[in-house]
Amino acid sequence: MIRPVQEDPASGFRSMALSPSMLKALALARYHTPSPIQAEFIPKALDGLDVLGQAKTGTGKTAAFGIPLIEMLEARGRGPQAIILAPTRELTQQIVVEIKKLAQNRADVAICGLYGGEPIDRQIRALSQGIDIAVGTPGRVLDHIERHTLYLGDIFHVVLDEADRMLDIGFRPDIERILRKVPTPHQTMLLSATISPEIRTLSHRYMHEPVELNLSTDEPSVETIQQFYISVNHDRKMELLVHLLRRDKPRQCIVFTRTKRGADRLAERLRRTVPGVAAIHGDLAQTARDRVMAGFRAGSIPILVATDVVGRGIDVAGISHVVNYDIPDDPENYVHRIGRTGRMGKDGIAYLFVGPDQGEPLTEIETLINKVIPVHHVEGFEVVRQSATAPKARELFNTVTKRSFASR
Repeated sequence: MIRPVQEDPASGFRSMALSPSMLKALALARYHTPSPIQAEFIPKALDGLDVLGQAKTGTGKTAAFGIPLIEMLEARGRGPQAIILAPTRELTQQIVVEIKKLAQNRADVAICGLYGGEPIDRQIRALSQGIDIAVGTPGRVLDHIERHTLYLGDIFHVVLDEADRMLDIGFRPDIERILRKVPTPHQTMLLSATISPEIRTLSHRYMHEPVELNLSTDEPSVETIQQFYISVNHDRKMELLVHLLRRDKPRQCIVFTRTKRGADRLAERLRRTVPGVAAIHGDLAQTARDRVMAGFRAGSIPILVATDVVGRGIDVAGISHVVNYDIPDDPENYVHRIGRTGRMGKDGIAYLFVGPDQGEPLTEIETLINKVIPVHHVEGFEVVRQSATAPKARELFNTVTKRSFASR
């Protein structure tokens, strides 16, 4: 995202030769200094180049491609001129909101979100009235194509946002079917947190001499996030969580669990003692998910209990705390979890609850992020029982890694 202005709004964007209406929109939205990916990405996109950008969430990716898309729109034809594909309904909705904000001074720009979980007739009516930018999940976009309600003949700009995530959840065949239907030539902008061999294959096949931008730091974790682990017995995790919430009074907090059932159980227990708690996961009805996310964005729901699948798509700037109530099965999920906080340059705090038998998964996380996570002692919650293996694993890891870090 773009940082709030101090004075002379949008002055940092003037060197990009943006239109007066865009500069006014940036000023009204109190957008000021371009983030690194925006400073690099926007000029190249405005030149019509294919761009392959590597950047994490929370770095301003949406504005990086949204600003040039709006600037490059021409007179409306039969169908949209730009299509943006995203992995989840939640991310699609966030992109629509952000682009509408950027286009607030362009009454002639129409944007439509295409995703499942809502009546398709509403989307069909919007498409029939004419739109300029379509934002959707691959499955629903294909549905509209097959129904002949989405015409791709006027598409000149294609954006693949969080491409790695779309491939992870099996959207590659759908993405390729859509890309094959887009007229040539066209501009393609691909954004991904990682550039895997699969991303390379996709770029080689569907992009023309792309300019590659790596705006992702080597460290998997975000520097502005304070990370701590807390040793706690499994039967006292709930009590510890309530203690932390009351002590820290987070602006907004996401609590991650490993299972959907665990999320529901934890949210139900939390509601008895802490106000403003809701759960979100893949089994929740879409209308309920929308209602929860609307409340979380508005701040009326300050505490959200989530699973990994849904949690990764949450992009809310006000999240001050992330609590890993259950240690993730995959260390990379830890990185995605804590990345929900510390956004837009703000500080964030991430706690990781570690049971007495979980020294090994903690070590795997620290190895991935190349950092020893400091322990946070909470008085009254000392671990009563310790397994024999966990302390040994910790001692071995700390001896090796601290020596390695010290030699750098």
